[in-house]
Amino acid sequence: MKALKNFEAMFVVAVALACSASYVSVVQPQAGETASAAQTMHVVTVSAKRMTAQEKQLSLLEERQQLSRNVTASTL
Repeated sequence: MKALKNFEAMFVVAVALACSASYVSVVQPQAGETASAAQTMHVVTVSAKRMTAQEKQLSLLEERQQLSRNVTASTL
C-alpha cells in the first residue's frame, strides 16, 4: 500500500514538472526572435526645451479647465 502511495506521489511530481517545463518552453522567446526584434527597434529622440515652472502651472490649469468643461458637457 505504501508503494502505491509513493508511485502516486512520483506521478504527480512528474506531471507537475512536465507541465511547468512545457509552460516555460512556450513562454521563452526563441533566440532568433529576440535578435530580429532588437534590429527593428525604433528610437525616438525629442529635441524640445523643458517647460519652466510657470509654463507647467499654466498648462496644468488649462488642462483642468478643459477637463471640467468636458465633464459638465457630458453630464448635460
